[in-house]
Amino acid sequence: MWVLLMSETAVPVLLPVNQFDHFYRGGDRIGKLRRGPGGPQRPEEWIGSTTARFGQAPQGFSTLPDGRLLVAAIDDDPVAWLGEAHVARYGSSTEVLVKLLDLDQRLPVHLHPNRSFAKTHLGLAHGKTEAWYVLEAPEGAEVGVGFKDTMTLQQVDDWVRDRDSAALLSALRTRVVRPGDAMLVPAGLPHTVQEGVFVLELQEPTDLSILLEWQDFAVDGAKDGHLDLGFETALQAVDLAGVSDSDLDRLVVTHDRISAAGLASVMPAQADPYFRAHRLDSSAGPVGVDAGFAIVLVLGGSGVIHSDAASFEVARGDVALIPFAAGDWRLDGEATAVACRPPAPDAPMDAR
Repeated sequence: MWVLLMSETAVPVLLPVNQFDHFYRGGDRIGKLRRGPGGPQRPEEWIGSTTARFGQAPQGFSTLPDGRLLVAAIDDDPVAWLGEAHVARYGSSTEVLVKLLDLDQRLPVHLHPNRSFAKTHLGLAHGKTEAWYVLEAPEGAEVGVGFKDTMTLQQVDDWVRDRDSAALLSALRTRVVRPGDAMLVPAGLPHTVQEGVFVLELQEPTDLSILLEWQDFAVDGAKDGHLDLGFETALQAVDLAGVSDSDLDRLVVTHDRISAAGLASVMPAQADPYFRAHRLDSSAGPVGVDAGFAIVLVLGGSGVIHSDAASFEVARGDVALIPFAAGDWRLDGEATAVACRPPAPDAPMDAR
């Protein structure tokens, strides 16, 4: 039961599911975790989203339990939701989009533009640097991130125009991922994720993807794969530099470093200009979190979230949306969760 202690304009809530159809297969594990609706062609849930799908608004926006769009509620009272220091730095943007991705089909090789490209070609303040926190993965599951060797733009352009999926896949640097691992994927790096992997994703608040191949996917990449810019322009967003194993090491936080009880960051330091994520494990006692906008996914067990605004029970699959005005809060009980947050108001700036 909710025990509300603050204004109704910005209060902690449990969010309903926000799945929708997409061009690749999946979604049943989201349905199981979040209690509906599942797949087979709803592989994404956008959680606490103030971001619309590219060219398809209002699809993508999260709805509060009272029927309001979250984006509208925040616009009405940004300081209560986000905090005065956040608003002074970032305005009314939450600065983060959180998703669940449940892959019953390999992701096509694709990339996301950085902030500079998005500003120049799309008039947007954000690109799409993203990160994955792995919830489930088959033994030996791989992701591909970045090219193994430095490429030329002409080579990549040829592969796209020739629909050469095999060449693109073989050109990527790969890494095995396990449940509990986290990985930052900077904008510009071509990437793919193997079928069977289930991740919690944090990203900049845009829906900007450039497809490099789309074989066996229910999408017309020639028409919809280049952000309406044409491939001649869109491919300028590709990071052509070679990526080494040590480069990927710097982007990864392995599960053994973040699996202890208490509070632990699941992001490498390079993520700080974009977003924050912390794993909470209350098995050894209450875990406290400073005031701030947070999207909290409960991954296991059950417990109670206490804040200045409310105290309420949570269990596996629940998503709690906590505004800045709720104050400092803590997780009690026997629960594990991930709290996804915007960058700090004093985070370093990365204009890439």
